[in-house]
Amino acid sequence: MTVSRPRPLTPLYVAGPFSMGYIDFYTFLMPLYALSLGFDAGEVGVLVGARSIFAMFLSIHIGVLMDRFGTRKVTLFFVWASMAMAPLFPLVPWFWSLLLLQLVNGAAVSFAWSGAQTLIAQLAEGEARALGRFTFFARLGSTTAPLLGGAVWDFGGVWPSYLVGVAWGAVLTVALLCAPEAEFFAAPRDTGAARARFRARDMWPRLADYGDSLKLLAIPAIALSLTIMAMRNTTYSIQTSVYVVYLKQVGLVGTTIGLLFAAAEIASGFGALFAGRAMSLGNAQRTMLSGTALSILLIALTPLLGGVLTVLLLFQMVRGWLEGVIQPLVLSVQARAAGRHQQGAVVGLRQTGQRFTSIAIPPLMGAVADRVGVAQSFFIVGGFMLLLCVPLAMTIRRLGRRGSSERSLAEATE
Repeated sequence: MTVSRPRPLTPLYVAGPFSMGYIDFYTFLMPLYALSLGFDAGEVGVLVGARSIFAMFLSIHIGVLMDRFGTRKVTLFFVWASMAMAPLFPLVPWFWSLLLLQLVNGAAVSFAWSGAQTLIAQLAEGEARALGRFTFFARLGSTTAPLLGGAVWDFGGVWPSYLVGVAWGAVLTVALLCAPEAEFFAAPRDTGAARARFRARDMWPRLADYGDSLKLLAIPAIALSLTIMAMRNTTYSIQTSVYVVYLKQVGLVGTTIGLLFAAAEIASGFGALFAGRAMSLGNAQRTMLSGTALSILLIALTPLLGGVLTVLLLFQMVRGWLEGVIQPLVLSVQARAAGRHQQGAVVGLRQTGQRFTSIAIPPLMGAVADRVGVAQSFFIVGGFMLLLCVPLAMTIRRLGRRGSSERSLAEATE
């Protein structure tokens, strides 16, 4: 294995907002475009949800390709693919053609974001402060992308809006080209090997790669942090589905709802800057779980706030700040627990879990809301998620005791 050395991270701090914002830009734009074509709500929902399907099944495969052939190279391929597809959206204004584009383009921008996460994990070597800064800048992209997309749509329409996607990808390309490629770390059994050459058959997923990635779940730190990250993503899925329905019911308009969303994103960015300090509090997994449980509680209590904008804003900011602290901690714990040759695989595994919750939670929450009421659905789903925190807390406590016993035994034998 090669000797690690400090690598310049500034280009990745630039790539962060453009890679994460790429997803939000297209996610925001599709409902506007679909509604302008006269599609009904069901068709709009299918088009929006389709963006996560390929990404859910292929994230592990793409992560392995990043480990095997170079993170930056693979990421650039998907950035360029998305740039090429952007002008196709206005040219094919039919449901099935747009669905196909959403499937492929949604996966491409998702893998571009996965690549940026993998590259920062490889270059920062799991250092929580650097990962927190990366997350802070990434949140700037998720905040500004919808604002930019909405403004261009209002003043220019469909063509200028999707051409912004081309320009957005061009900036991301420059940032990635300025960033260094991660050093190649061979698997333990392949020490001394050179990076493999890409062949056509490498495009197809391999069951062995999926098996090797799933074996990472045997590492307690990775299994727990993946579960916590999936639970954290549940609050985002609630926010983008039934939360909006409830806010509309209490009389809030679209601009006000957008303000609440932006407040959470901005607070999340600043929360990420505290990740380094949070890492020093002690047990990082306990810190992640506590923050996640509190963020679930904050969104579950939404119906009790009475639609008061000031209180809703405060809850959004606190929840966003907590989730901003949690994300870099998860990245740091996983980057340190996984081998250097499996950073892409662990990011792919994490993205698979997040995409699954993004697909499963909104319809589940909607079904509960249709049966028992919108307000009650917050309490039912939120209460269920909080109950899941109990066995996780017990597991973290048991692992902490085991770690303390092993350290005491090691000191006694010295």
